[in-house]
Amino acid sequence: MANTTKHLARPLGKAMIVGMWVALLGLLTWYFGDFLDAQYNPNQQVATSISEGGVAETVLRRNRYGHYVATGEINATAVRFLVDTGASDVNIPANVAEKLALKRGNAHYASTANGTITVYATRLDTVRLGEIVVHDVRASINPHMPGEDILLGMSFLKDLELAQRGDKLSLRQYRR
Repeated sequence: MANTTKHLARPLGKAMIVGMWVALLGLLTWYFGDFLDAQYNPNQQVATSISEGGVAETVLRRNRYGHYVATGEINATAVRFLVDTGASDVNIPANVAEKLALKRGNAHYASTANGTITVYATRLDTVRLGEIVVHDVRASINPHMPGEDILLGMSFLKDLELAQRGDKLSLRQYRR
């Protein structure tokens, strides 16, 4: 009987050790996934304020790659923006546009660093970045764009004041 107990204890001990390693690897993956997300998007909680004069200001920190990435909203749904002053419109990957239930409008051509592509016109009811809110924003649905990042182009930025100092970008909206 003692021999049977020893025989059963070995596989159980091995299973516990394997289980411990799997749990440890899972925890490390979870921790470093959040760590890398925070490095890519240091603006998951956007620093924002409204002055007595009604000026909404949002301050973004540059990520380790030199980009301004921030969490915001399109039509009250959370999204991730990449500020791109070289983009004429807000550019949305087709997979994100589908999740946002955006309607594809007329096809038109857009010039990119990789050449000319076909994109589809759409309108966004509201785009929010912190306390900065812009209504009826022109946008393009881009079926060639991978990932989840939305390029926050000039159709959103055009009426804002932008000031870059060091690794911070201030965006100000003067409300009327």
